[in-house]
Amino acid sequence: MVLAIGAVVGIAATTGTGLLVRTAADETAARIAATEELTASVDLAADQLDAHGLMLTARAARDAEITLDGAAETIAAARGKSDAAELEASVAALRVFQLLAPERIFELVDIADAQAATVRAEVAEFDRIAAEKAAAEKAAAERAAAERAEAERAAAAQDEPSSPDQSSAGPGSSPAPPANPSEAQAIARDLMAAQYGWGPAQFGCLVALWNYESGWNVYASNPSGAYGIPQALPGSKMASAGADWATSARTQIIWGLGYIAGRYSTPCGAWAHVEANGWY
Repeated sequence: MVLAIGAVVGIAATTGTGLLVRTAADETAARIAATEELTASVDLAADQLDAHGLMLTARAARDAEITLDGAAETIAAARGKSDAAELEASVAALRVFQLLAPERIFELVDIADAQAATVRAEVAEFDRIAAEKAAAEKAAAERAAAERAEAERAAAAQDEPSSPDQSSAGPGSSPAPPANPSEAQAIARDLMAAQYGWGPAQFGCLVALWNYESGWNVYASNPSGAYGIPQALPGSKMASAGADWATSARTQIIWGLGYIAGRYSTPCGAWAHVEANGWY
């Protein structure tokens, strides 16, 4: 009786589920075919596929970590300069990469890298514009300072047209050279004679000129930025004569004589300009 019932059930199963059996067999055959195709495509044996999967996962994890580190730096640099909201969203999605398939990790890495490149470009443009603006503002401030200094000199010339040390000299006269020149004045006397052929008369004008400008003080400074014995504006111009321009009387004198020769031809020409205008 039991055998008969089993036979009936077996016949019924064979008859009623034939389609299901064929479908399962087809799916198994398809998986086998896919496995063989994957094995051939990566040139790996079937028993190596698990190792290949592990390597793919490890590579995806490494790429994710590199992208997350770079994106964090980019987001920090973008504060106040670029909208990094999209990049932050991609980072949030990628931060749980341990839960994602390698294919999804690679997709998120590509998206985040592209967004980071865009943000970095926007930050660089922001910095470029800011640098140009700062340079323009600095140049404008320097021009304004120079104009103020010139105006101050002109105003001072109206109140005190000549140096107190030269008050006895008549208009247009050439001051006499000092009987006992200072060390700096002696350096200037020797240099101007050797380099320009200027004699005592020009030396007298030079002494009067730099008495008026700085009192022959190497460290003389002006709020306008003028500095040193010749009152170069700015003082750093004298670096063309030597790196020690801020402390060396000789270097300052070399630069000052060159300036006078190029602009006024002689010290007396420069002194005449000071007498007329209060500055040179």
